[in-house]
This record gives sequence, C-alpha cells and structure tokens, in this order.
Amino acid sequence: MLKDEKAIVVFSGGQDSTTCLFWAMQQFGHVTAVTFNYNQRHITEIECAKNITKELGIKHHILDMSLLNQLAPNALTREDIEVKDAEDGGLPSTFVPGRNLLFMSFAGVLASQIGAKHIVTGVCETDFSGYPDCRDIFIKSLNVTLNLSMDNQFVIHTPLMWLNKAQTWEQADQLGAFDFVREKTLTCYNGIVADGCGDCPACKLRKKGLDAYISEGKGL
Repeated sequence: MLKDEKAIVVFSGGQDSTTCLFWAMQQFGHVTAVTFNYNQRHITEIECAKNITKELGIKHHILDMSLLNQLAPNALTREDIEVKDAEDGGLPSTFVPGRNLLFMSFAGVLASQIGAKHIVTGVCETDFSGYPDCRDIFIKSLNVTLNLSMDNQFVIHTPLMWLNKAQTWEQADQLGAFDFVREKTLTCYNGIVADGCGDCPACKLRKKGLDAYISEGKGL
C-alpha cells in the first residue's frame, strides 16, 4: 500500500469501476472518486455512485460534461435510440465518441489540482463491447499525452484491462467486495441496480461472467 500516495478513480458506480475503487482503497492511502454527468439516460447511475462513495467514506466529485451529450447522441443519452450490439463490423449504439478521452483528460486536470499522481479506470479489452477507447494502446497513448500536456508524471492504472468478466468477479471477491459489487452497483443499460434487467448487452455480459465464476464454486 502506497500510504502517502493519492489516487483518483474514474467512477460510474458500475461493477468495473466499483471493483477498481476497492482496488485503489487497498493500494493507496488517499482515494478520491470522480463521476461525470453527461446527461446520461439514467440519473440512477449518478445516484448509485453517490451512494457507494458515501457508504465507503470516499470524497466524490461530480463534473458537468453535458456538452458531450450534445455532440455525441447515442443510446446512453437518448430514449429514442435503441440499445443494441455492433452490426456489420460497426460499433454498438452505446458507444459515446470521445467519452473516455474527455473523462480521462478531466480526471488528469482534477488530479493535478489535488496533487494525485495516480488515475484509476476500469476499462478493459478482454470482455468488452468493442469500444476503441477501452483498449490498452489508447490508455498508454493518453498517459503519455497527459504527462506531456501538464508536465506531470501521472500513472494511469487499469486493474481490469486483461481480465474477463469472471476474473473481474474474482477480483472483487479477493478484495472482500463480492456481495457489495453484486448488490449495490449499476451496470444495466436500463437503469436497474444489482443484477439488472438481464436483457441488455451489459447485463448479459455481467451475468455470463458471474455464472462462470459461481460455476467454479466461487462467490458463494
């Protein structure tokens, strides 16, 4: 544990970012969470993030990113756009162009203001929806760019980058957070906390990993 080090966790209140929050709490002495309000379809996401950070005693910043909603209409911000997987080699309707680029950049600005050198994000390119801004190569590139842009030495941590969803559940379990993550996080595109609706792509991916982990006799 780096007791004197500060870290910022990019935090949505979902399974992945909550697992990362518990990971960061174990690794660093001072942890802050940052959530971005881009007028996402379900305000429940922000309420969920608030509730989790309050329960865990984590300082929580909510930053206004509503301009992203205007520039990049998608299924996460528009009721009239259907949530669906990628078709014909394209991207899912839930992809928000520039989202992680902007989120990580603003997290870097906040980190510089509070003296944090570490930025933690739950992006992953193992079990993921095909978003290009969740890839390891993007994060490594952005890490260099952030450091050059602010003449700083940030380290972006991606604890889940090479884990599939079953391994992500295992990570939560090892952190003593399995039940917390399962019962209090919001992954569902339809805004239902915990196990969600069971039908949207995010819920199916989450359940597939959970079932695989439980089938091994774990998480019980």
